[in-house]
Amino acid sequence: MFNLYKPSGCISNVQNRAKVCSNYQVIRKMAGVALSVVVEKLNEFAPENLAEKWDNVGLLIEPFTKRNVNKILLTNDLTENVMSEAMARGSDMIISYHPPIFAPLKRITQKSWKERIVSICLENKIALYSPHTSWDSVTNGVNDWLASALPLASAQPVLENLSNPSIGAGRLCVIQGELTLGAAIDRIKAYTKLKDLKVAVAVNRNLESPIRTFAVCAGSGTSVLKGVKADLYITGEMFHHDVLDANHQNIHVILLNHSNSERGYLPIFREILRNMLKDYQAIQIDVSEQDADPLQTY
Repeated sequence: MFNLYKPSGCISNVQNRAKVCSNYQVIRKMAGVALSVVVEKLNEFAPENLAEKWDNVGLLIEPFTKRNVNKILLTNDLTENVMSEAMARGSDMIISYHPPIFAPLKRITQKSWKERIVSICLENKIALYSPHTSWDSVTNGVNDWLASALPLASAQPVLENLSNPSIGAGRLCVIQGELTLGAAIDRIKAYTKLKDLKVAVAVNRNLESPIRTFAVCAGSGTSVLKGVKADLYITGEMFHHDVLDANHQNIHVILLNHSNSERGYLPIFREILRNMLKDYQAIQIDVSEQDADPLQTY
């Protein structure tokens, strides 16, 4: 709620009171930002056409009743716990990296968790946007964040965009200076704030082996990294036999778990979005505290 400044000595005057009330309504109308503006800004940063053809990105839920966006919640996955958090925070919009609506929904009932999430968003006029692989491709996106875990001399997309070679899926990187596998593991843990990683050491190599080049792919790296020449792969998950194949080609593999290779980007994007919306009043942007990788180590 906006705190309206009330000049002393005017409230008793009907004319001044009317003027104050009128100004108050103007301020309320100016508060926040139109949903269409937020979507426009999101597309300026990462155009939806950068997403993979199989993906489902963009504005997924648009409430029928239009209202300005004052509170935005960022999450990697929109689970029911995160949905409850959004309700408690009074969020007007959720930006979920992974699209909660992917496979077609034939009905909106209370029988499945995804249907319930859609139902809650519609009932409470909460907009839902998902960028997914458009954030993977764009400069200063998820893959650039993940690649920055290690000292970089250079980085380029693994799969270049046909219209713009500087963007695309994955990153192939050259290390700046000297780095061993063991030191790379320590740096990645510190950077991602993860307590443990899954590491597959290449055949006839060890933790003291030098790392000169590495390739990253946030999320699932099986298809993007397949056949890429590098000393090290960093990704969220890979098929078992692809890990074995990489190891036998003298490539180490570090797996963070799928969403752990993505989630750390959200605080970075919060600052990017704040800057994009700096001309609008009192926009609150939060990163979910309930969002977490479903796989935990016990």
